[in-house]
Formats: sequence, C-alpha cells, structure tokens
Amino acid sequence: MNKVVLKAEDLDGFLTGSDKANLSRMDGLYRKALACFNILSTTRLESEQKREEANLIGLYNEMGSLMQELCKDEKGLRVYSFLTPQENHPEASRVIAKLRDYRTEHEEFVYYIQRAYEMLFKLAYGGTPASNKNYLVVKTPVDVPVQNFAIHKINNIDEKIENTVMCVMLRGALLPSMILSKEIEEYSSHAYVTPFALFKINRDDSKHENDMEYILDLDKSYFDLQSLNGRDLIFADPMNATGGSLVTVVKYLLGEGIKPRSVSFINVISALKGALRVVRALENCTVYTLWMDPMLNELAYILPGLGDAGDRINGRDLPEHPRNIIQLIADYGANIARLYREQLREIEDTVLGTGKK
Repeated sequence: MNKVVLKAEDLDGFLTGSDKANLSRMDGLYRKALACFNILSTTRLESEQKREEANLIGLYNEMGSLMQELCKDEKGLRVYSFLTPQENHPEASRVIAKLRDYRTEHEEFVYYIQRAYEMLFKLAYGGTPASNKNYLVVKTPVDVPVQNFAIHKINNIDEKIENTVMCVMLRGALLPSMILSKEIEEYSSHAYVTPFALFKINRDDSKHENDMEYILDLDKSYFDLQSLNGRDLIFADPMNATGGSLVTVVKYLLGEGIKPRSVSFINVISALKGALRVVRALENCTVYTLWMDPMLNELAYILPGLGDAGDRINGRDLPEHPRNIIQLIADYGANIARLYREQLREIEDTVLGTGKK
C-alpha cells in the first residue's frame, strides 16, 4: 500500500536535552494538578473544595508562567495569550473555556471554533502597517434617492495571503480550514479563494504516546503535488497534541522535492510538547495557537484539552459506516454550505475533479 509512516521516537529525536528537561518539569507540575482534580471530583466538603481550587489556581499560574518563559525566545511559536495586549486575553480565555466545557453542544461548539479562528487569523496576519491599506467599494441595499455605495478601508495583506494553500490533514480540520480560507477571501482585495490539498493521515490510537505511529495514506489523499511548490502552506488543525501528523506530511512533501515558501500550523489549542516538536523538526514553520496546554497523557491526548475536537465539530461516525469527505460536507448543512460556498466548490473540485495527486 502507498503509505508513509512516522514513529514517535523519530519525533522525540528532534527535541533538545533542554526541551526534555523543561517538559519533565511541566509534567511534575501537572501531576500535582491531577492530585487536586482527584480531590475536587470526590470531596463534599466546601472548605476542602475551596482549598483545592486555590491550589489549582496557583499551579495553573505557575504552569502558564513557565510556558510563557519557554516560548519567549522561540520565534516559531506564536501564542495569542502570550503576545496580544492584556485586554484581549479575557476574550480568548472565555472562548477556550466554552470549547473545553463538556456541556457545550455541537452548534455552540462550532460557533466558538469560528470565533477562535477569526482571532487566530488576526494573530497570523494582523501585523501589517496601518498605512498600507486596500479599499473596498460596497453596494448597499439603499437606493433612495440614488443607489448608495460605501467605502471601507482594510489592511493590504494581499502579498501575505494570495500565495496560500489550505492543507487539510484530519477530518476535524476540514471546517477550520474552510473558516480560515473564508477569512483570507474576505481580506483579499481580489476575493482570493485558496486552493485545497487534502491529506488522509491517521495516528494509531491503539498505541501509547511513546510508541505512536502516524500513517499518511497517499491513495486516499487528494492534492496536486507541484502546485504546493513555492506556496505558503496553511494547516488549520484545531488541536496540536504531538505534532506528528504535521511533521509526517511536511517531511513527505520535502522528500518529494517540494519547497514551500512557508508553513503555518494554526491551532486552537497546542500542547507544549507538540509545539516544540514541530518547530524543532521543521524549518520555516510557525505555530500559531490561541492557547497552550501543558501536558499529554499516555494516550497522547492533550491535558486538560477539550476532548475529540473532530467529533465535537463533525459528530461521530458509525464504525461500520465512516463518512467520506463529500458526505461530511453534506452533513454540515445548508447554513455552512451557503456561508462557505466558494470553499466547498474548491474542495469538491479537488476530490471529484483534477485535484488528485
């Protein structure tokens, strides 16, 4: 079969001794938090609950300060809550809190994913000088006494965004990729709609974090290899746990002689370990993340995380009837189809048209 496999030990080989020491320190702090979780989930004493909540606040502040310190000198790590003005942090924190909450159901979860990626777009592309502007001429519904038009100024980021390709690795990344592509279309003075490249990659969840395998199935992937050369590749995976899927795909492309101009990995939540693996393994790659989490468990799930983002965005497949990409798009419904119609047309053409590698 036409597959590419990356093993966890290959990923860990990219980490430095200092990285491993810092990750061990972070694991120690989070294990103290796990002890607090255990008490909070079982105690019925208000005094004990308040004491453990206070302990948790202290531990999370300590872990946050450590993560901020570790990311400070890493040019490839751009964390929204570490880089933006203080007044922006409550919005990000509230969005992440709603996404984490087990009570947040599908429709509301998708709404907050959309908000998260709008914020991430600003993080990735918002650094254009204020003097560099484009003008939008908008025809309004008002036609009395004559047809009315409005002029709106936006930052000129055409050079940044009109060389981009959206690269979709996992099913949970499909809608986030569409959201980012829509943002690019809206901020382009030419209404640029990104091409899409679709990669079928899975990790073997029967394995543990330390022996995980990442399997890229080329026979079930859809992309034009040469169209990726010299382009700015965007991977919009809501969760970066281990970094293994991204490293597998990009290393495959590099091995095929493809030289991207840049690679951007845009996540709602990234685990510290996964973020470090990515920037160590890949040159000219930037990780943009709304929030950073401290740890992975033995199954390579992010802690505290938010569960399976793909299932919460798309709903669960029945094991005996997994949906293909077109069925998944159909299940998004009419509202999503109307909002992201240009993106859906590109994706459908990639799968059904000439976009096969």
